[in-house]
Amino acid sequence: MPSRIPRQSAVGGPNHPGTDAVLSEELASVVSGARRRALRDGDRQIDTAHLLHSLLESDPEVRAVFDGGPQVARLLGYLVQRSIGYGLRWQSAVENSGAGPMAAGGSWSPVAAGAMEQAYERAVLRGDERARGLDLLAALLVDSRSRALEVLRHAGVELPPLLERIERGHEECVSGGDAGWLRSPEG
Repeated sequence: MPSRIPRQSAVGGPNHPGTDAVLSEELASVVSGARRRALRDGDRQIDTAHLLHSLLESDPEVRAVFDGGPQVARLLGYLVQRSIGYGLRWQSAVENSGAGPMAAGGSWSPVAAGAMEQAYERAVLRGDERARGLDLLAALLVDSRSRALEVLRHAGVELPPLLERIERGHEECVSGGDAGWLRSPEG
């Protein structure tokens, strides 16, 4: 099945191949889900909250690094409220450049584009050719303007322990471990 990700790339540029080449199959699905969500919601750009929502819905590795089911449910609750127009109010336009209606292929907020680039860079540093969901989740936590970070904070997610669990997850992937960390966020 051909990828549905358009050639416009948040990860493109002279030093990187197009999006299709640098995303794992799972992360390509996350990006497609974020794009569909942004279009359905009438948002002008794919932002980090769209990416977080899609990660939580479709990536079991990402869900596993959170502090149990109630925390994931709370995060999804905030994100659903946002998508139907109430709940968290995005009072700043940090992720939205006001570039007009979203084109059919979608465009990226600057923060989301940066997160995609950082996800790819994390994969390369790890020795992987393709970014994964955990790479993107870690990248979403870096920029203080990230709407995803705002959602995480509102949901009471403690960021240092989350980052530690993300890093443990990556270590398991590199070492070829049995992915036991996926079964318990405690270790």
